[in-house]
Amino acid sequence: MPVLTVAIAVAIGIVLLLRKARFHYERLPKVPYVSGAQLPEVAIIVPARNEEERIERVLAQFPEDMVTVVDDHSGDRTAEIAREMDVRVIEAAGEGKAAACMTGAQATEGEWLLFVDADTHYARVFLPSLMQYATDHKLDMVSVVLQQETETLAERMLLPYAMALLFTGVNSGAVNSQPPRQWLASGRCVLITRQAYGKIGGHGAVPAGALEGIALARLAADRGLRTRLVRAEHMAYARSFDSFGAIVSEVDKTAWPYLRLNPFAGVQMALASLLLVAWGPLLALLILSGYGRQSILFGLLPVVVLFPWYRSAGALLVPVAIYLFQFIAAAALIKGLRPAATRE
Repeated sequence: MPVLTVAIAVAIGIVLLLRKARFHYERLPKVPYVSGAQLPEVAIIVPARNEEERIERVLAQFPEDMVTVVDDHSGDRTAEIAREMDVRVIEAAGEGKAAACMTGAQATEGEWLLFVDADTHYARVFLPSLMQYATDHKLDMVSVVLQQETETLAERMLLPYAMALLFTGVNSGAVNSQPPRQWLASGRCVLITRQAYGKIGGHGAVPAGALEGIALARLAADRGLRTRLVRAEHMAYARSFDSFGAIVSEVDKTAWPYLRLNPFAGVQMALASLLLVAWGPLLALLILSGYGRQSILFGLLPVVVLFPWYRSAGALLVPVAIYLFQFIAAAALIKGLRPAATRE
C-alpha cells in the first residue's frame, strides 16, 4: 500500500478521534457565572498535608466562617498559616485524604459539603455559581473539572496532551446520564449534599486504590442519587502536578483503575495513541518518498489538531509529548500487569 494512502488514513483517524475528544469535553456542562446569589448553608472542607506553600491561596477565595481545614498530620506550617487567616483548623482522625474528609464532614454543619484540595484555587464567584447550578438542576453531587495550571516544561508539554488523549474515549452524554453509562469524575473539587454524603457512607466507603471522584459518583449512582460532571475552568484552577515525577506517579496510579472501569474508552484511547505514534515514522517515509507538500501538511497535523488543548506555543512540543507520554503510559500499564507482590 502506498505510503501516502496510509498517511491519509492515519490523518483521518487522528482528526476524527481528536475532534471527538474536544467535542465531548466542550459538551460537558459549563457552570455559568452567578453573582449575588443567596447561598444555602455549605461547609467547605480542605484536607491538607504539607501544603504551606499553597494553602493560603485556596483559603483566600472563600468566606472564613465557612471553611474548615483538616490537617492530615502535616510536618510544616500548613495548620499555622490557616489559623493566621482566621480559618478553623482540626486534626484528621486517621491517615490519608479519606480520613481527613470524613473528619471534616463529621465536625461541620451545613446542608451542603464542598471538598476542595489544597492545590486548587478559585475566583470568588465560583462558590455562588456552583451552588446555584446544583440547586437549579436539583443535583445531589457535582464534581468539577478545573483548569490545570502549568509552569514547568513537563507540565506545559504533557498535561494538555494527556487531557486530549483521555477525552478521545469519553462520551459526555454517557458520563452525565442518569444513571451514568460511563464513569468519569473529579475528586479535587466535589460538592455534595450532607444527606447524600451520609447515604453513600462518605469517603470512608471508597475502596482502597479506587479513583476517589469516580468511586463517590458510583456510590451515589448506586443509591439513585443525581450526579453530574461539570466544567469550571473559567473560575476554578489547580496545579496538581508540579514536576515530571508527579505526572508519572499520577499515570501509574490511575491508568489501570480507569481502564478497568471503562474498557471501551480504553480501546479508543489506545487507538488514538497508536495513530499518533505512527505519525512520526509516516512523516519520515513521506519525506523520503518525495512527498514534499504532503509531508508539510502531515507534519503540522498533530500541532494543529491539538492546539485547542494547549492554546499556547506549548503546542509546538506536541511531537515530543506524543512519544514521551506513550513511554510513561506503557510503563504504567506494564507495571499494572505485574503481580502486586513484585511491584516496587
